[in-house]
Amino acid sequence: MIFKIDHTDKETKARAGEITTAHGKIQTPIFMPVGTRGTVKAVHQHELKEEVKAQIILGNTYHLYLKPGMDVIEKAGGLHKFIGWDLPLLTDSGGFQIFSLADERRQSQPGAKPVRKITEEGVKFNADTDGSIHFFSPENTIDIQRTIGADIIMAFDECTPYPCEYEYAKNSMGMTHRWLKRCITQFNKTEGKYGYAQDLFPIVQGSVYKDLRIQSAEFVASQNCEGNAIGGLSVGEAQEEMFGMTEVVCSILPKEKPRYLMGVGKPEQLLECIALGIDMFDCVMPTRNARNGMLFTSQGTISIRNAKYKDDFSPIDPEGTSFVDNAYSRAYLRHLNFADEMLASMIASVHNLAFYARLMREAREQIVAGTFREWKNKMVKQTEQRL
Repeated sequence: MIFKIDHTDKETKARAGEITTAHGKIQTPIFMPVGTRGTVKAVHQHELKEEVKAQIILGNTYHLYLKPGMDVIEKAGGLHKFIGWDLPLLTDSGGFQIFSLADERRQSQPGAKPVRKITEEGVKFNADTDGSIHFFSPENTIDIQRTIGADIIMAFDECTPYPCEYEYAKNSMGMTHRWLKRCITQFNKTEGKYGYAQDLFPIVQGSVYKDLRIQSAEFVASQNCEGNAIGGLSVGEAQEEMFGMTEVVCSILPKEKPRYLMGVGKPEQLLECIALGIDMFDCVMPTRNARNGMLFTSQGTISIRNAKYKDDFSPIDPEGTSFVDNAYSRAYLRHLNFADEMLASMIASVHNLAFYARLMREAREQIVAGTFREWKNKMVKQTEQRL
């Protein structure tokens, strides 16, 4: 993988760069649509390329391991071929999904059995699909991601909950660091299965404790991987805490390597974090909210089920550039929502993802032009509005 920085903003820490992978180039800053089970929900691959103009999408190790399973993906020749996607792919390690299994609502059910057990060796867990027992370790999550075949793969880590006691966060961070060393060892011992290189990103943890984030960022930076990620944020903490931790970590992670903030988030959050030096983002928000009738636009957020859109025949987003933005009216999309038509989710998902992608392209253009800060401040105010 090659990462080059084309422009750096003079008033903020924002940068415009380019990542080169075996499956193509990615211009940064970039938002990556989440394709958990080998599909971005309600959006087929043609639309991802032509309408959303996605340059990279995500797959999820936990879900793909359970279904369809590694035997199917390997026989297909890797996830790229299995899903018909010839551009870059990234897979997370499955850690976040495993640790999410400890949801208090599930644990509080009468007679519920523990759904995961963490040890130094790894995590034993019950699948949320059928209750079957499985085990993830740093070593086998690397092996699984080798089989999936993503261009960028993530180290196995523990994503701590929020709130989180200091001692728990400290001990968890230490284990994540030890797991990282094992991930790197296994990664270096193995090779990609499909004739192209893969790259491993470690993950900075430490909850919302500044000293732990500093320790973790320093340790991760010392491992000299091709890129670095920040995890364990946007899990319930205050937005200012998220920004504060991101700023601290970005000041330590090497400038010459891409920085990936995992699981974030709202358009205004993306813009603020670009200003702090983040290059890569992912989140289920644009597609999940789309399925619930919430649309992101350049002027603010729309709840399409609102009565005022019943006879609003204006475009979904007058400033939008995708086909759906101008082909369908707000009134029509509202009708589809109330009629429970599948097309409602499809249109809204393509719109939201296209909006996120356009926001990233515009951010890049503003960085190159030297006008990012003023534009960012204006767009933050606009996008956080509820229309």
